[in-house]
Amino acid sequence: MINKQKIDCIRVFEEGLALYKEKKFKEALLKFSKALEIYPNDTPSQIFIERCNYFIKNPVSDDWDGVFEMKTK
Repeated sequence: MINKQKIDCIRVFEEGLALYKEKKFKEALLKFSKALEIYPNDTPSQIFIERCNYFIKNPVSDDWDGVFEMKTK
């Protein structure tokens, strides 16, 4: 069963995902962090926080298609 906490987390995560796809990684990072505040066990938010931090340090190309390619195991 989905409770209000999870619904709120999903809503904020979706906002972060939209920003992520627009290459607005700093803004997306804030949304994913907020989603974790709402629901601390949200694994997708944890993953996207790591990805945002990576892309903030390693900017994407202009033709980036939104795919994250793992460089290490």
